[in-house]
Amino acid sequence: MTGESQAGETAVRPTRAPWRASVLTLYPDMFPGPMGASLAGDALSRGLWSLEARNIRDHGLGRHKAVDDTPFGGGPGMVLRADVLAAAIDAAAPADDPRPRLLMSPRGRPLTQKRVHALVDGPGVIMVCGRFEGVDERVIAGRDLEEVSIGDYILSGGEMAALTILDACVRLIPGVMGAFTSAGEESFESGLLEYPHYTRPRVWEAQEVPEVLMSGDHGRIERWRRQQALAITRARRPDLLPQDD
Repeated sequence: MTGESQAGETAVRPTRAPWRASVLTLYPDMFPGPMGASLAGDALSRGLWSLEARNIRDHGLGRHKAVDDTPFGGGPGMVLRADVLAAAIDAAAPADDPRPRLLMSPRGRPLTQKRVHALVDGPGVIMVCGRFEGVDERVIAGRDLEEVSIGDYILSGGEMAALTILDACVRLIPGVMGAFTSAGEESFESGLLEYPHYTRPRVWEAQEVPEVLMSGDHGRIERWRRQQALAITRARRPDLLPQDD
């Protein structure tokens, strides 16, 4: 998508081809959702990235556009058919499309900031949102789908996971964030959780801003922030710290 800047503002022109996201879903009306607001929505209107939501049901079978069927071997729920989902993928992404194909899945590899950076450095993503009990296993291999998880919990479908991954990626596209240098100090960028932040008022409900932050000594402030990040990471996410042999 492209759009014009508001009057009086200077348009930010992309320095590379727009980052393209295609989402395959049974509920295309869920997109862009929150990605159409704030910085992501502004970047979308300025053409820094593009988004298309494609309805898997367009490739459904028969009069009722069936997309699922009962699982072989029995069991609860329904499974998205391989033939239907493959047809939707093929329509959205020809064989020569270089974008990685992500399947939102609780059994997938956990999303990391490193993987987010790799996705942003590429031309975009194709995202498949499952529903019901999942998708036919054969289409995962047949269409080279990379299973990705955003956490150890179950959602009703892949749409919220897809929006989460989109948000993580889009904010890193050059020109989206107003102060991009701040991204390097956020949680996970340095391998640590982020240090505490403070702003005015200096005293609030008898709690004072740490004196070091008022000192003007940037070296001392940097050391304090590093110590705080280490302490928070050690207490809350020790798995992020190097493990002793």
